[in-house]
Amino acid sequence: MTSETAAEKGAVNGVRTALGLGGLLALIAGVIIIWQPAGAAFFVTAVLAIYAIAAGLVYAGLGIFSKSMGGWARVGHIVLGIIFIIAGIIAFMNLQSTTAWLAVIVAIMVGIAWIVEGIVSLTTLGDAASKGWTIFFAIISIIAGLYLVFSPFWSAVALWLILGIALIVIGIINIVRAFTFKGGTV
Repeated sequence: MTSETAAEKGAVNGVRTALGLGGLLALIAGVIIIWQPAGAAFFVTAVLAIYAIAAGLVYAGLGIFSKSMGGWARVGHIVLGIIFIIAGIIAFMNLQSTTAWLAVIVAIMVGIAWIVEGIVSLTTLGDAASKGWTIFFAIISIIAGLYLVFSPFWSAVALWLILGIALIVIGIINIVRAFTFKGGTV
């Protein structure tokens, strides 16, 4: 076996491993979201709260210990760090409420993005190859966005379950791809 062949085989095995592990993790996450949607959302919120505290400590540490930053940059980093730490602590104080609020905020943000996407599609109608499909897409995007904005809690639940289903499908596909991958493009 030449070194080129060994390297190719190693690369193929690396891709197969990445596809398989990624697929398995996606499948597990999707099953957990479908099986225990509230528990999974609760867990994600806890991870974000831990991240906020960790990021706060990093920002505060940079502000305190950095030798290369100017005075205002140091103050800014310390203040940002304190804000992150406080946000993380507040999130942990009532994780259930934080989870609900986070879901509502995400649903509203996605709704606004879909409304803007629909409006932008309409503004580019003159350049569109298929005006009918562009108008149809814009109308659906705006209606779906308005629904998310005006009914964010139920929309968040639906989005969360759709995410779970999508992760299960993507996970299964990537696991199959891992077993059938022979080289070339992924």
